[in-house]
Amino acid sequence: MVLDTCPVTIGNDVFFGPNCSLLTPMHSYLPEERNLRRRADGSLYDLEYGKPITIGDNCWLAGNVTVCGGVTIGAGCVIGAGSVVTRDIPPHSLAAGNPCRVIRTITEADSTARKSGILREDGQR
Repeated sequence: MVLDTCPVTIGNDVFFGPNCSLLTPMHSYLPEERNLRRRADGSLYDLEYGKPITIGDNCWLAGNVTVCGGVTIGAGCVIGAGSVVTRDIPPHSLAAGNPCRVIRTITEADSTARKSGILREDGQR
């Protein structure tokens, strides 16, 4: 789901798991600024504003990831399932949690070709 009150930029070859949310809207912490207001004609409005989201090339956001407004996720990142991304994530990072934090840098040592017991699409282990 993309709730886009302002720009959302998604790079090339980005994978999204199920139930991901990209949420650009922001609201005041103060209830009197957050509550609905009434125009002279009787219609209601709020003081919603937004912050952009940028996701770099070749990222993978696992299932149920939420990305909050104002966040940039660098190229080549993997964001773990259920994470809530509230701050920028540097390129080539494995990050997870609520709030989402960088666990480590992704390297060539993470290649499935280097792992035993994994059945790849080409049928090799």
